Amino acid sequence: MVLHDDHYYEKVMEALRYIKYTSGDFQPKTAVVLGSGLGKITDVLEDPLIIDTVDIPNWPVSTAPGHAGQVILGKIEGRPVVMLKGRLHYYEGHDMSAVTFPTRVMGMWGVKQYIGTNASGGIDPFLRQGDIVLVYDHINYMGTNPLIGPTEPRWNVRFPDMTHTYSRRLIKLCEHAAMSVGLQVGRGVYIAFSGPSYETPAEIRMARVMGATLVGMSTVPEVIVANAMAMETAVISCVGNLAAGLSDDTLSEEEVLLSMHATSGRLGELICGLIKEIEKEGL
Repeated sequence: MVLHDDHYYEKVMEALRYIKYTSGDFQPKTAVVLGSGLGKITDVLEDPLIIDTVDIPNWPVSTAPGHAGQVILGKIEGRPVVMLKGRLHYYEGHDMSAVTFPTRVMGMWGVKQYIGTNASGGIDPFLRQGDIVLVYDHINYMGTNPLIGPTEPRWNVRFPDMTHTYSRRLIKLCEHAAMSVGLQVGRGVYIAFSGPSYETPAEIRMARVMGATLVGMSTVPEVIVANAMAMETAVISCVGNLAAGLSDDTLSEEEVLLSMHATSGRLGELICGLIKEIEKEGL
């Protein structure tokens, strides 16, 4: 699906108007994007309002396994939150403008924090399946960038700085939240490939030399746009499998989804803890 044309801004605003009309005066402060198999985390929301994305004008359709198309509004620890249940991927055939369409909507809605979650492959040999890692930097190896195309000064500058893309403040709050609920978390660098084929062992060796500790096929386009739109951003990654060449197992989406389902309870606790910390800070 291709959305990046002269009317892209208007399409984003039309989708936002529908969501606002459906949700009334609800104003989310934080957005949480749920990765593969992590949809159960929405159970932590208080008084949820579910909007099916098929009803939202111009909203692209997700076809990836483990990604239901829903925008869910509610509260966590009293804080208004919007959860996106169903990410869009470049490998599905979407243009980058479609992949980042929900991020644009969140930015124009005035969301302050953009928290992404994903399933990843562990490149660092010390990582194990089910580990939770806080991303503090990324490598864009997808061969493109979501900001390519006509510039739109109503939502970002032409050349946004990427130095502080991952909020050190949110990382520290997340680590504090993890301690509060008895979780051990690490920090890592995420490299994004376009997919949908998994990486080769040689590509993983290359990524390790480049400094990556996690690998996946998502997240980076949305983070680039969230940063450009001045949303404070954090990404929590769950290791769904060991990357190619680090075990004798055949990589599969079924293995990743099973691992994410097993991790979703702990991740839900962590997100609740992080939201609580954000609310306490008055962010």
